[in-house]
Amino acid sequence: MQVWRADAKDQTLMKETTPSSWIRLGGRGLIAQILVDEVPPTCDPMGRHNKLILAPGLLVGHMLSSCDRISFGAKSPLTGGIKESNAGGSTGLQLTHLGIKALIIENAPQTSELFVLRLNADGGSFEPASDLIGQGAYHSAEKLRSRYGPKVAIALIGPGGEMRMLSAGIQNLDKDGVPSRIAARGGLGAVMAAKGLKAIVIDSLDGKKPEIKDEKAFKDAQKKLNKAIQDHPQTEVYADFGTAAMVAMCNGFGALPTRNFSDGYFEGAESVSGEAMRPIILAREGEGDTTHACMAGCTIQCSNVYAGNDGKTIVSPIEYETIGLMGSNLSIADLDTIARFNWQLNDLGIDSIEVGAALGVAADAGVWEFGDHEAIMKLLDEIRTGSPLGRVLGNGAVVTGRTFGVRRVPAVKGQAMSAYDPRAIKGTGVTYATSPQGADHTCGLTIRAKIDHLGVEGQVDTSLAGQIKTAGYDTLGVCAMATFGFSLTQESIGELLRARYGWDVSEDILTELGRKTIDLELAFNRSAGFSSNDDRIPEWMREEPLPPHNAVFDVPDTDLDSIFQT
Repeated sequence: MQVWRADAKDQTLMKETTPSSWIRLGGRGLIAQILVDEVPPTCDPMGRHNKLILAPGLLVGHMLSSCDRISFGAKSPLTGGIKESNAGGSTGLQLTHLGIKALIIENAPQTSELFVLRLNADGGSFEPASDLIGQGAYHSAEKLRSRYGPKVAIALIGPGGEMRMLSAGIQNLDKDGVPSRIAARGGLGAVMAAKGLKAIVIDSLDGKKPEIKDEKAFKDAQKKLNKAIQDHPQTEVYADFGTAAMVAMCNGFGALPTRNFSDGYFEGAESVSGEAMRPIILAREGEGDTTHACMAGCTIQCSNVYAGNDGKTIVSPIEYETIGLMGSNLSIADLDTIARFNWQLNDLGIDSIEVGAALGVAADAGVWEFGDHEAIMKLLDEIRTGSPLGRVLGNGAVVTGRTFGVRRVPAVKGQAMSAYDPRAIKGTGVTYATSPQGADHTCGLTIRAKIDHLGVEGQVDTSLAGQIKTAGYDTLGVCAMATFGFSLTQESIGELLRARYGWDVSEDILTELGRKTIDLELAFNRSAGFSSNDDRIPEWMREEPLPPHNAVFDVPDTDLDSIFQT
């Protein structure tokens, strides 16, 4: 496996031998190591010294169930610190089939034009993208597939990225060629635009799967993992209801963001839950699908295709985070409406969490009224046209709060919170506060922990364990939906790595990878100027009780400050 470097200034591509200190890392861990090694922590995130990195996880490349995710990373223009955001789809798989350990896009273009970076077995080339400028992700993906072939993988930005909005992510094709899998968080789509790219096209038709050192041992470990996943009851829940199953659970905990995080209980939750979505999709038939895989080889298939009354697809997928931030957080209790918002956000290539939080802040400011779906659609149009109001919203919750003088802004390190209120799920609040990545539930969600979520005791330890495991899984390229399978057969991680690479790894390799990754991220952020003062839940969440339990976030600062000292 090699490192490929694309120079945005000279429009050249070089292949290099992987440095020894990078070999046993992948995904999020490799991104952290590269940023520490090569990017000045105090650099301008949109300048020439920052680098956009694509890194498949260590287990990517063989269609292991839920193990082909791609990590994107850079210094974040949203948080000002280190950022990794990952996605499903086909990007990671095809990169590995070209023998790419990491793709590093560096330097800064000499013009304001955007290009397509085309990769294949012969190398890479920068090609004009003038016909795609201003086009949404769906139309752009269709044109690129028509130009380069229906089997290519594509990572691309929408208009939000082109305008360098801080909510901009990077869209990736699912196994069906739909640009629905977004590496959403941290503004990495804006970094991609700053590198002069509208899209990266990966054509691995002449490539091959990465070498496996011990085929029999690999297949044995794969069978063990597949059985653990298939036998676990959570697989059926995700297959039937997807991540939308979390709506009822979070509402029951009093943790579902409602009307800009002013309440933890949404009276319309039942109508936007996974239990409501499934029968709607089944009744409408047509193109709808309750059980859909975003990656080839996935046995869980937690994604969905949501169709309208005519049986035609509105969007794929509707995820819990979008329901929470664009639904209950905005007092919208209709799945069809949320699905149409979701399509617009995907087409714009922007983060539904960040924009949903920004819209909630704007409603508190009186820009629009909670529950007015027509007003939301008009505001999404403002983002698309790049109007002054649209740019404020597209730059996220913190910018929106500062612009309109709103104190209730649900964010840490500049990044909006996910759909788990930290006053009711305090372990996740600890993750929001202390993760180097900012307020991101995917860095250590604690809602399934056997703990009193409203209490203080045990929250830091629970968060720490979750953060380390998650960083390890992100380094492997494992989807969060598959981690319960690995938890039942933890030894399979070491077995897979030994068989794939011939490495001698310990049984605790997941913890080792996770801890190393977080230590690298913390080092980068410290050098960028972050301190313990940045590891805090907003003051208003410590003072403003959250109905229905009237809880505040009261984990002591001293506990937060000590989390990584063990």
